[in-house]
Amino acid sequence: MKKIIYIFIAALLFNITACTDNFEGLNENPYQVTDESLQQDFNNVGAFYPPMLKNLFGHQIEHNLSHDSWVRHLATPTPFVGGINNTTYYIRWNTYWNRIYGQIMSPAAQVTKVAVAEDYPVFVEWAKLIKILGMSRLTAYHGPVIYTKFGEEPATYDSEPVLYNAFFTQLDEIQAVFNANMDYTGLGKFDASYGGNIAQWNKLVNSMRLRLAIRLSKVDPALAKTQGEKALSEPGGLIETNGDNFMVSLYGAVFPPVTISFGWGDTRMSASMESILIGYDDPRISKFFDPATDDTLYPDHPGHPYKGIRNGAELVAKGDRLSYSNISSDFKDVDSRRFFTAAEVKFLKAEAALRGWAGAGTAQENYEAGVNASFEDWGAGGAAAYLADNTSLPIDYDDPKAAGAINDFVTRITNTVAWDEAADNEIKLEKIITQKWINAYTNSIEPWVDHRRTGYPKLPYNYKNDSNADWGVIPADDFLRRQVFLTSQRENNAASVAEATGFLGGPDEIGTRLWWDTGGPNF
Repeated sequence: MKKIIYIFIAALLFNITACTDNFEGLNENPYQVTDESLQQDFNNVGAFYPPMLKNLFGHQIEHNLSHDSWVRHLATPTPFVGGINNTTYYIRWNTYWNRIYGQIMSPAAQVTKVAVAEDYPVFVEWAKLIKILGMSRLTAYHGPVIYTKFGEEPATYDSEPVLYNAFFTQLDEIQAVFNANMDYTGLGKFDASYGGNIAQWNKLVNSMRLRLAIRLSKVDPALAKTQGEKALSEPGGLIETNGDNFMVSLYGAVFPPVTISFGWGDTRMSASMESILIGYDDPRISKFFDPATDDTLYPDHPGHPYKGIRNGAELVAKGDRLSYSNISSDFKDVDSRRFFTAAEVKFLKAEAALRGWAGAGTAQENYEAGVNASFEDWGAGGAAAYLADNTSLPIDYDDPKAAGAINDFVTRITNTVAWDEAADNEIKLEKIITQKWINAYTNSIEPWVDHRRTGYPKLPYNYKNDSNADWGVIPADDFLRRQVFLTSQRENNAASVAEATGFLGGPDEIGTRLWWDTGGPNF
């Protein structure tokens, strides 16, 4: 089927007639779509968009055995490559770059040419937005990436300051076109997320601006505040209700973690999820995970039948821990996955309030609204009691399949769920980011950003740390900070990689901090 689709797209591209005369100079509004454009069926451009959106997410080696593990959402029972791999800080897999460039950047460049030629400015900006969605995730891996000079020779990298300024400028351009075409219906048949509703896409634009602004809040507070307050004040609004959530369709495919967990037996609940969700008596646990299939695994919390695996654990045989908690069986029936939710927006606004940004509201009201939105989104009850709990704490972890203290840890979290207005900003930020981390289950790139940026949640370190001079050394009391540049780039684009490494301000290693990961205080 994929081959047929690609042949169809190629045939369409071959038969397209260019017509660029009036794209830049429409008489009444430079962004307004013409009546002639509205008469088209748009198939020549629309077929590009579903595959681009689907490929915002990776699969096993790009996500599950990388940042899903690094940020402690899921863990593997499988000792891949002798138990020395990405999860133990020795890089074996590094392919998200190929997905983003091959399945998003390249087709976006193609469809943009067609959309410009056919005078479809809304499609042009939609492609631009999808590029930002993808590249804002890829830069969270590597730092400098090829973006503003994509398609040029040589392929040169943008520094992170250049990259983020480009994102903000392009969000302005996207918004100008969307605002001028709020009644446009041309995206409808290709848009499984919002049904072609431009107002909804506009909320995503504003929300992305706020997400990126918060990301830069420590390294460039002035730029972050300007962009954050702009997002907060835009008339089009933000993703504020679960009905506005940006969900990416699976387009008939199985939810990838279902295949990894139920099909291959290669992922399970993490020990950190066990520690935090059980310690906080979090009702969302049953929406995230299935109970363990061995009732002898949790003698320390028999009322909560769940068991997780420590990330970076010492593993001997895959079969040892297949009885630990799988992801929820409910995921077998989903047809889309979360990319941006109202709960995340509330937590972003809560942090913005701590930083004194105009229009954010109060930190407490946003924090509590974020938890409520998360419970509603995941279908859990009991949010009021949960938010009132000022005593429960995450629990220590014991791995019953390992002898002695192997794989065990003592929790580093001493902060409760209930808001404390008298607490200092660090305690408040830890509450916000910990809840943001929980809510982002199955979409772990941004929590990985937050953890590096703020140090929260206070997650356990790897038990097994195989980092070495090959890819860089991670201290025993620290975490992996980035993915290295691709070997193919190092070999075939060496001069540009050398320049990009200079942008990093440190070696091309897994312990080098990205621009926004300052290592300094949060306030």
